[in-house]
Parts: sequence; structure tokens; C-alpha cells
Amino acid sequence: MQIDIKVMKNYILILTILVFTSSCSKMLDKNPVDGLSPEQAFSSEQNLQLFINSFYATMIPGGNSIFTGDNMSDIIVTRDVPAYLLGQYTSRQAGGWSWGTLRNVNYFIQNNTNPSIPESVRNRYTGIARFFRAWFYFEKVQQFGGVPWVDRPLSSLDPDLYGERDTREFVMDKVLEDINFACDHISDTKDNSSSTVTRWVALALKSRICLYEGTYRKYHPEMGLSATHESWLADAASAASEVMLGPYNLYNTGAATADYHQLFLRETPISSEILLAVIFSNSLRKWHDANWTFTGGSYGANASLNKRFVDTYLNLNGTRFTDNPAHTTMPFHEEVKNRDTRLQQTIRTPAYRRSDNSVAPPDFGHTYSGYQIIKWTLPNKALDGKAENNNSISLIRLGEVLLNYAEAKAELGTFSAADWTNTVALLRQRAGITNNPYPSVVDTYLQQEFFPNISDPVLLEIRRERGIELVTEGFRYDDLMRWRAGHLLEKEYRGIYVPAMNTNIDLNEDGAPDVSFVSSAPSTRLPGVYYYVVDNANVKLSEGTKGNVIWRANQTKTFQSHKYLRPIPYNEMVLNENLEQNPGWDSPKD
Repeated sequence: MQIDIKVMKNYILILTILVFTSSCSKMLDKNPVDGLSPEQAFSSEQNLQLFINSFYATMIPGGNSIFTGDNMSDIIVTRDVPAYLLGQYTSRQAGGWSWGTLRNVNYFIQNNTNPSIPESVRNRYTGIARFFRAWFYFEKVQQFGGVPWVDRPLSSLDPDLYGERDTREFVMDKVLEDINFACDHISDTKDNSSSTVTRWVALALKSRICLYEGTYRKYHPEMGLSATHESWLADAASAASEVMLGPYNLYNTGAATADYHQLFLRETPISSEILLAVIFSNSLRKWHDANWTFTGGSYGANASLNKRFVDTYLNLNGTRFTDNPAHTTMPFHEEVKNRDTRLQQTIRTPAYRRSDNSVAPPDFGHTYSGYQIIKWTLPNKALDGKAENNNSISLIRLGEVLLNYAEAKAELGTFSAADWTNTVALLRQRAGITNNPYPSVVDTYLQQEFFPNISDPVLLEIRRERGIELVTEGFRYDDLMRWRAGHLLEKEYRGIYVPAMNTNIDLNEDGAPDVSFVSSAPSTRLPGVYYYVVDNANVKLSEGTKGNVIWRANQTKTFQSHKYLRPIPYNEMVLNENLEQNPGWDSPKD
């Protein structure tokens, strides 16, 4: 194969620019770019594409951050309580104040002005750059609220290098301008590889951004922005509606016990539903470590589902599992039967098999609650101790967009029975649920256990659906923040029901015992049985010698109101005296 030397030289030039402008991870980037010629870097559409390609490598979330993104939430049990939920967390432990990738985006936007390239072409690439800037700033606002808005590459002498924080309202208006520009100028050609930013991807991200901001403003009246929340929700519904009318459909072959899981197992993304994904590939030797994370004894957080959340999965006939008075004391093998099939496609149940068709009950060497996650793990046992997963990680898919639309419309009070049919009911039908009527009665379990301030039965069901459909895709913590439901993070880590101590339990009804809950491990052990020590300190049963497993029972999780915003890292405030700390957090100025 012949290599075009001119193209190679241009590629090297652009890589040089990127390395040069990304050498500092913070806004304190004092490397001037005056010696580099924009005329060279932006001389052709080919070079624009090369530059844009770098953003996919540096600004797209990593795969691991997606499938571990719910680890700090009310629906996941992890090995350790996150430090953020313990009383001693301060700004000295904080992070996230990194700005290096922003400088490259701003450099591109500022210099993409070559008149020899048609304006429509330049706008298309600028639209992609502004898409990435919108996503970048959206995530910063989610963490910190108001942040410094910078829309040009700063030099070492620029006075804005040590600028103040702009208001949340100002920054989010700029984010909306960016994502609107992206939606107006990026190509709407569907990408069947699910690996590039198209207009559909931009619209989907807009629905996410606007839903977040609209609900955050609604449920956080202390910001003084409540009066503006409806316009954001209207924009969320409008953007989601456009995607719903576009070239995407829910992946549904009629295999209710497999279709949902397939979205998270394939090397090649299912592009009928998945708009954007992080691509992993054996041939490219690009892998992630989901199997190692969820099935490794000493690696990862051993994240599992929480019992309170598992109880929200409906029965297959559409009735509520929690309406059964026995739901609190039901043994594991019984509670997972005849449920929304997404449950058995998210955790190990008696139906789960590995690639060799061997049975695989929940392994308490890798789970603390018993609800062991499989959603992102491949069935091949050989991958369990390696970082060699090749299944691609979805970042934006139609399932989320449907829920963005449903929630925005419900919050606006304009959600209809037809909307229900085209959103939540579709997702439940794929999961095999046979009866999906428009909600008319409040589910008291959801209301009492999760959302006591919500009395709308439709909104409660949409929130139920969002939790189930998007579990372990990195949305739950942000959802709690925008709903002002941080109190749920204080709930205990609750696991399966244990009928008695010192009793062998067959979790998957294969005739072989799998676990026994004991006060101390016996000297003689049955092969295949995991002896789970209940020490009545770190681990308890809710009723003494029986009941639900309570993990990390001796640790108290706390979430005070100031934690809805993360602290500005202490060292950053030392470097820039113009930064003001978020209320409630420690500061060098104290």
C-alpha cells in the first residue's frame, strides 16, 4: 500500500499541535501556539477531519467509566463506601478540574476559517468541535455548577487564565448555543458504525443536557432559576422527538430474554438503536475489563444491585412485585422468577449460563449483595481475570432518548397515553412484560422508598423505567442530583434474604448448595459452597439470625445538601485566588 507523503506530513503536523497544546491537564496551560501556522493545520478538509478525529480519542468517555459509573448510587452495592459519602471528605481530595482538552477544541474553532474550504464544510467540522465543547462543559457544570467559560485558546499572558467562575446560567446558555450549532450543521447521515458524531447524536445529547438542566432548575429552587426550567424541558422533548422520528428503532427481534442483553455484549454495536459507542475490538487489540471488574475477586468494586432496587422490577404480567406481601422474605430463586426479563439480563439468576453452558449462580466471592451484575460481562470464563473484553460500550442509545422524552413531557404536564405507548410501553414490551396500561395509581413502594415528594403516578413509573433500563450505564448519580434525591445515597447496602444462619442455600435450584451464612467459617467445608461470614459489625442480617444481608453495616453514609455540587479542588484555589468555593466546602480562604 502506498502512503501519501503529503497526507502523512499533515497528519504529523496536526499530532504535533495536539501534543503541544495538550501538555498541561489544567486551564493553566502556558504553552503558546504562536509558532504554528493555522494556514498549514487547516489547509484542507482532510486536515480538518484529522484534527477532529483527535477529539474522539481524548474527549469521549472511556468504557470503564460507563459500566462503573453507577457505583456511587442508591441502586449499587460496592466493596467500599465511596469516600464522598463519608464524613471526612474535603476539597483536598477533590478532582475533576482539568481543562487541557478544551484548549484543543477552542484552537480548532478559532482557526477553522480557511476561505478556500466551503463554509458549509467548515461549519460541519466546527459543529462537531462545538458538540464536544458542549459535552465538556455540561459535565463540568454537573460537577461544580458555575465554572469559567473559555471559548478561545489562552496564552500564558492572558488575564482570563486566572479568571473567576461564570454563573451556571451563563455557562449553560453557552452550552445550549454550542449544541444548537452542532444540531444545525453536522451531517444527518446515519453512521452505521455508531462511532462518529452525527446530527442525530447531537440531538440525543441535547435531549440529555436539557432534561438535566430543566429538572435541576425545577427541583433546586435555591438557585433562583426555577422560572426558566420549562424552556429547557421543552427543548429536551423537542430534541428527543426528532431522534424518535429519525432512522433509529429499539432493537427487538422478539427474543425477550436476550435482546436487551445483546446491546451490551457485541463487538459491533447494534446501530439500529445505538447512536454512539466506544468501540472495542479483538483485531485492534483494544479492550476493556468488564469481566475482570464484575467477576474478579480482588479487582474492581465488585458492584452488585441493591435489594431495594431489585424490588422495583415488575412481574412479567405487569403487576408490581412489591404488591406481594411475601416479597420481603422471598428466597432468591423465587424472587427472580417471572419478572421483567431485564432482571435476568442484568444479574445472575438461575437461568444464567457461561459459554460452556455451565451453571453460574451468584458468586459471593464477587458480590456482597447476591445480585451479581452480568450486563456488561461476556460469558467466556477465560476473560474473568483479564482486561480483554471486546464488547463495545454504548454511550448514547435510543432507549435513553425515549426516556428523556417521556420524562421531559411528564415534567411539563403534557405527557399523553400515546406518549406512553411510544416510550415506556415499548421498552417494557421488549422485556416481555405483557400488560402495560397507562399509569393511574401511585405505586406506594416507589413513593415511600424512593420519591416521597412525587405524587404523579406517571412520573413515578417513568423514573422506575429509567432506573431499570439504564442501570450500570452511568446515569443514576446524576439523576439523583437533578431530582434533589441525594438522601437516597444514605440508604443501607441491602442484599438477598437469608432464611437462617448456618444453612446451605441452593441459589439456582440445580441441586447443589452455593452459599451458607455463618458466624465463622467451618473447619470442614463443602465443595462449591461459599461461607459468608456474618460478623454483626461489617455484615449483619436485618433480623439478627435471619433477614436481608446488610453490607458495611458499621459505616454511616452521609449526604448533606452542599454535596449536590462538588468542591473546587483545594490546590486549584491556591493557584487561582479568584476562584470562589462552592458553599459548604472548605477553602484556602477560610
